[in-house]
Amino acid sequence: MTITIGVHASNPSLYHLYHLTRHGFAQRELEPLGESVAFHPYSNGVRTGELLSRGVIDFGGTGSTPPVTAQAAGHDLVYTAVSAPRPEHGALLVPEDSPLRTAADLKGATVHLAIGSWQTHLVAKALDDAGLSYADDITAERSTADSEQLLRTGAVAAWVAQGPQLAAARRTGGLRTLIRTGDVITDRSVFFTRRALAEERPEIIEALTRALRRADDWAAAHPRDAARIASADLGGTVDDWESALTALPWRIEAVGDAFLAEQQEAADIFHRTGFIERPVTVADAVARTAGRPAKAS
Repeated sequence: MTITIGVHASNPSLYHLYHLTRHGFAQRELEPLGESVAFHPYSNGVRTGELLSRGVIDFGGTGSTPPVTAQAAGHDLVYTAVSAPRPEHGALLVPEDSPLRTAADLKGATVHLAIGSWQTHLVAKALDDAGLSYADDITAERSTADSEQLLRTGAVAAWVAQGPQLAAARRTGGLRTLIRTGDVITDRSVFFTRRALAEERPEIIEALTRALRRADDWAAAHPRDAARIASADLGGTVDDWESALTALPWRIEAVGDAFLAEQQEAADIFHRTGFIERPVTVADAVARTAGRPAKAS
């Protein structure tokens, strides 16, 4: 059997696992189980639930929002592991001279963000905490390559930046953080699979989790080399990538009750604001065989 791992640039652990195939982290973990590995690159993590359900991939990872929207779309997924919190992974920025000082001040504003990603969770939760609605109180627009420039010229009021774009924006100056991610959500990377694989072959999930930890350990020990890989592939400077990558925890953890509770809170906010059409019970995305998700080991 070949285990196909989905890969996109927004999930750092999977991205580096893929780009470090010469080290064979995944293959070395799967071979004792009689399995081989393949990688399926794709551009948009929002599609992960669909690709799992269609059997295009067997295992994937995103930020916090896509698994919730996947459940809402009827995809039967199981959480397998999460990263440690990433409080400095991203931030909602405004111009230095902006009158906006709190999330409550965003009422009526146009905000650029990667809609459907963890950034939706960040903005929706920050607004909800301020008594505002993601659906009714802001205009959420999808980020573009021009988002930073639009922010600097006043065409938009706020922009959620992450990774090297955030590092570059801060290096340039003239912007300030209105909302720090870690003050609102934990912003974990989230890994998940189809229910059948999680429940029938938990040893494969454990092997994949070990492979992710191997890739994370490498990236944590070699941030400059990891930055060179990303810069050459995705653009941006090596220095900005290194700043972004060193801000990540590079640690895989078990799925716990606190994470499930945060995901449920997000699902409830999304449903209340119409971002998802039906309510979601996040605890349903737990492997039934053991009664709990597979633990990172």
